[in-house]
Amino acid sequence: MRMSPCAAVLLAAALAAMPSAWARSPAATDDLNPEAATGTQARELVRAPHFMMVAANPLATQAGDEMLRRGGSVVDAAIAAQLVLNLVEPQSSGIGGGAFMVVYSAKKGRIVTYDSRETAPAAARPDRFLDADGKPLPFAQSVNNGMAVGVPGLLRGLEMAHRRQGKLPWADLFQPAIRLADQGFAVSPRLHKLLAGNQELPRQPAAAAYFYAPDGSAWPVGHVLKNPAFAATLRAVAQGGADAFYQGDIARDIVAAVHAHSKPGDLALADLAGYQAREREPVCGGYRGYQLCGMGPPSSGPIAVLQMLGELEQYPMSRFAPGSVEAVHYFAEAGRLAFADRDFYVADPDFVRVPVRAMLNPAYLQARGALIQPDRSMKVALPGDPEDKLLSLGRDNALEQPSTSHLVAADADGNALSMTTTIENEFGSKIFVRGFLLNNEMTDFSSSFKDPEGRLVANRVEPGKRPRSAMSPLIVLRDGKPYLLVGSPGGSAIINYVAKTVVAVLDWGLDIQAAAALPNMGSRNKETELEKGTPLQALAPALERMGHPVKITDFPSGIHGIVIGPDGLQGGVDPRREGLAKGG
Repeated sequence: MRMSPCAAVLLAAALAAMPSAWARSPAATDDLNPEAATGTQARELVRAPHFMMVAANPLATQAGDEMLRRGGSVVDAAIAAQLVLNLVEPQSSGIGGGAFMVVYSAKKGRIVTYDSRETAPAAARPDRFLDADGKPLPFAQSVNNGMAVGVPGLLRGLEMAHRRQGKLPWADLFQPAIRLADQGFAVSPRLHKLLAGNQELPRQPAAAAYFYAPDGSAWPVGHVLKNPAFAATLRAVAQGGADAFYQGDIARDIVAAVHAHSKPGDLALADLAGYQAREREPVCGGYRGYQLCGMGPPSSGPIAVLQMLGELEQYPMSRFAPGSVEAVHYFAEAGRLAFADRDFYVADPDFVRVPVRAMLNPAYLQARGALIQPDRSMKVALPGDPEDKLLSLGRDNALEQPSTSHLVAADADGNALSMTTTIENEFGSKIFVRGFLLNNEMTDFSSSFKDPEGRLVANRVEPGKRPRSAMSPLIVLRDGKPYLLVGSPGGSAIINYVAKTVVAVLDWGLDIQAAAALPNMGSRNKETELEKGTPLQALAPALERMGHPVKITDFPSGIHGIVIGPDGLQGGVDPRREGLAKGG
């Protein structure tokens, strides 16, 4: 597909308005959204004939690329890249957290998904984040302590995927991260910015000793940071498999660190020993003749993206130029409808029956999309009733935070991968042990287990349960073969970032780099959000006249994508972050 002249003009204006590299004022709204990008850079589309790796940090991309050049699979590349991300982008993901991986197998001609989402400890109870009066605790009192830590799942998921779809030896995949941990890596502008702006991390002695200089200042950009403790942890797992993490000395140190916090948690050795990753069937749906597949529950992300697209399919999105009032209006209204359903119906499918098939029924989405008026915003959408039953669940009030990472890979054998990975809030729980941070994923559960009417919330805390997520790793198929691999960090805004990118590629004919750079927009069933510092700000008056409650905000996506065509692969990275696409 080719970009229309109108779309090209608007896109050029949008890109021209983006700040230059590292030029954004430190006084922007980073205190409101700690994962806001430290700047944006003009990026060029990357092309390669056979394979490609895209990750959020150049060192991680290089590690994945090394495995692909050695003949490794996309799973091998993802594991090597993820372990390096833990080291160089510790604010976003790591072995103390979890991930969702979506993999297309060329040999089998099918997609499988691997769920390594964290689980609640066996001692967890539904009133975990309520005060003595039964009211939700402020988020700041819930997030930075031992009670926020869920059972890490990442290494079990990576091990499962490697056993089924890896090619290179497990231990080989750890070597790039071990080398960097031993020899050191340069602190990036983004990592320095986030360290300097974080007030809670320095209060944890183990974390402060690693992330900050003796005088308490954040390590400067370019400082060579070494992590011998993490290197030792990786060596143990490289030699002993994931069991070395979930049993023995590492597990005991994790539990001890959680219990030693001033607000201790209830993670137990039995929780770690008993953790299991899951292989799940993908959630799939159609749009404009393409098939889109992603992670199913406990992720709400791909369901919501597919709902938005299904609701938009009846409208001529290709005729609404990117950056136009019409494009923002229809996109935001579809987001309202999808988020309304998401907040009631989606949770861990091992605990709650999630009506996925009914939520993605084309007739249901057609009817939901028909609620969009061409000239007026609905402001707040009500949930639908996909199974023609009275609503029996309460509304979720989880506050999903934006610290996450995303990577994509395509190998020379035709396999493809999209993986989103997280420790939840910026620097997770701030608890640092054995060279890595532990997640605060428990705060992705609803803080209340009942709504004001007494209805149980699907995403309530229960022992062993996985919290709902918005992570949206997707693979788009054309004629049964991978065409677009995409995903993003960004908390609940991930859904809008990914849906925007899909529309940009499939409807507006943009290449993946231009689609990633396109200004962000959308609604999470509250305000209509427009990315600060972009031409979308100028649309606010027109949207407000249509009834949209408009919010101008930083929208720090981290979209990474690959488009696979007859002439090879094209990779794109989000200019708001430090990612790199590389191939051969």
